[in-house]
Amino acid sequence: MAVISLYLVFFVVLPAIVLIAHRSSRCRRLRLPPGSLGLPFVGETLQLISAYKTENPEPFIDERVSRFGSLFTTHVFGEPTVFSVDPETNRFIMQNEGKLFECSYPGSISNLLGKHSLLLMKGSLHKRMHSLTMSFANSSIIRDHLLVDIDRLIRLNLDSWSDRVLLMEEAKKITFELTMKQLMSFDPCEWTESLRKEYVLVIEGFFSVPLPIFSPTYRRAIKARTKVAEALSMVVKQRRIESELGEKRKDMLAALVASDDHGSFSDEEIVDFLVALLVAGYETTSTSMTLAIKFLTETPLALAQITEEHEQIRAKKGEGGALEWSDYKSMTFTQCVVNETLRIANIIGGIFRRTMTDINVKGYTIPKGWKVFASFRGVHLDHEYFKDARTFNPWRWQNNSGATCPANVFTPFGGGQRLCPGYELARVELSVFLHHLVTLFSWTPAGEDKLVFFPTTRTQKRYPINVQRRDRVPAM
Repeated sequence: MAVISLYLVFFVVLPAIVLIAHRSSRCRRLRLPPGSLGLPFVGETLQLISAYKTENPEPFIDERVSRFGSLFTTHVFGEPTVFSVDPETNRFIMQNEGKLFECSYPGSISNLLGKHSLLLMKGSLHKRMHSLTMSFANSSIIRDHLLVDIDRLIRLNLDSWSDRVLLMEEAKKITFELTMKQLMSFDPCEWTESLRKEYVLVIEGFFSVPLPIFSPTYRRAIKARTKVAEALSMVVKQRRIESELGEKRKDMLAALVASDDHGSFSDEEIVDFLVALLVAGYETTSTSMTLAIKFLTETPLALAQITEEHEQIRAKKGEGGALEWSDYKSMTFTQCVVNETLRIANIIGGIFRRTMTDINVKGYTIPKGWKVFASFRGVHLDHEYFKDARTFNPWRWQNNSGATCPANVFTPFGGGQRLCPGYELARVELSVFLHHLVTLFSWTPAGEDKLVFFPTTRTQKRYPINVQRRDRVPAM
């Protein structure tokens, strides 16, 4: 036993201490961005989490920017991290993906999405898959193929509403069904609803401790992820059989199953890819839908103006007429509401990356292996770039009045090689949802609800509302 202890000291503990001491000495020689690493091991993680439980959307960043500036050093989630609230630095980080910076996400997210998910892909494979995804969500595809299903499925869901609804839950149901249709051509059914319930458990595990023995939430998420993978694997196998028989479909799964010059994908790769895209479509757009209604409800003049815009579109089309691309393009004030919702809500507050080499930026050096966090929300809520930045004001987007919006300032969908491939699709889905909601219902909040900002923006009580139906022809 004594020999084992001695072995551990000389061959494990001492080398670790020497390595830490060497790194610490090296970091002291570099000109790091100002800041504080906080307590040993814990750093400032507890301050970050507790700050985002307040009603202020950026308390952790606000305090440190006032002390250290828009680039500061901290220590969160077990690693030294440089936070950037500087648009130029954020753009530099996004534009140098794969050159100076690489993706770095918590183990819980990586494990649950799968190693072949688009979020974790790198290099040429990521470029190929990102391009493929964008090819199924560009403007022409939405106009010619997807819009009819978006319009139909949103109307179908809203036609079932009555009395009191939990808006965030209903919005998530809508976006999941839309994503299932777009990726795999499935209409809503018991099977898709069963799959969605498993997805809820998967997403709950994203920000838990990635150790099943210590975290019941993560343990449930892993089990749910297994069920989701098994269900999707069956779909992939069936689609391969259909493909061999000459049956063709025009959806994402068909493109993944088909062989091409680069070779086909394995079932595991396809399942991981679908899991990540379903998560992306399910969570972010549904939250934007909910918060758009919350902000409009709290801004009656904006609600009146967007309702007028959509009533005019409805009047031109007549009762029950399906929306067309020209209708979407005519929703000018709606696009102002969408922009302002994305700016205020910041469903994804920023992105984590890891440095691949020492990085010199703004007169400082960020050491190799450190994490950086490019904060989108910190920029979007900065009064330097947006007048009265924390006030919901969709009129600021009319002729860019009151807003300074170069590409590196307004980045709700990220940028660079990892620009969200579904950014246009998300805008269309949100616009169509707003059209049908404001023309089909009037509503009032069913009690107070507030925003929560950790780990992502959401409402505390899923935003319950009391709805009252207007006369409308049901969806066919």
